[in-house]
Amino acid sequence: MKFGEFELFVVSDGTFRLDGGAMFGTIPKVLWERTNPADDRNRILMGLNCLLVRTPTENILVDTGLGNAYDEKFAFLYGVDKSGVDLLRSLAAAGVRVTDINKVILTHLHFDHVGWNCFQVEDSRNGEESGEFKPTFPNAVYYINQGELAYAKEPDPRSKPSYLPYTWESLERQGQIELISGDKEVTAGVTILPAPGHTPNHQIVKVQSNGLTACFLADLVPTPSHLKTHYVMGFDLDALTAMKNKERVLKQAQAENWLLIFEHSPDIKAGYLTEDLKIEPVDLASL
Repeated sequence: MKFGEFELFVVSDGTFRLDGGAMFGTIPKVLWERTNPADDRNRILMGLNCLLVRTPTENILVDTGLGNAYDEKFAFLYGVDKSGVDLLRSLAAAGVRVTDINKVILTHLHFDHVGWNCFQVEDSRNGEESGEFKPTFPNAVYYINQGELAYAKEPDPRSKPSYLPYTWESLERQGQIELISGDKEVTAGVTILPAPGHTPNHQIVKVQSNGLTACFLADLVPTPSHLKTHYVMGFDLDALTAMKNKERVLKQAQAENWLLIFEHSPDIKAGYLTEDLKIEPVDLASL
């Protein structure tokens, strides 16, 4: 989609499933299952939507999906489906190679947002995975909040399963990480903004060009079903802070007519907020 002087694409890493109760916290199932029907294991379908921002001079990727460094047990547990698409194929369909990515912005370091940060190298002798990881995007700077990285290295017991060290360790070894704190304009018109609550240092990304504004909401508002202030996830470490930030961001988005992009919606991936807190969908040439 042409967006001022930029192009915006939703690039998919497929889908997976998470427990519906965890995704909606204290909201009763009788309410959330109207828009998010659960399977026989109470899991709802979730998108793995990343954002590709093409400026006149750069290719910027926001989050990197689930990746492929998981075993069959993990794939079964989370209902992972990449039969039709994954992030690398999505980028290729947009005419972008991994070597073309200049910058990678990470909203936070949970495993479903950073999986393609690195890939597992094959042993040339037998074609099997060697256990070594290398950065997927060798020419990119990876922007990570310094507090988020510190927390990922020493998480609380509840959060520990969400952080996988292989997703950042090889980036550190290769010197490809730029640690940030607070607001950060990574290039003219693309700004990282703090929006804590889901994690202590969770971030969103604002894109501005020629008077237009888009916002990648990450896990502040993971799907259109989470637009109501009190519809927060059981995964949110600080629900009150998440609610305050959601209310603040959506109020500004509505007043200034922002295009909203949802990371975990399997169907409506982007759109404009209406007065009755619904989404008028927009096709971002989802690939």
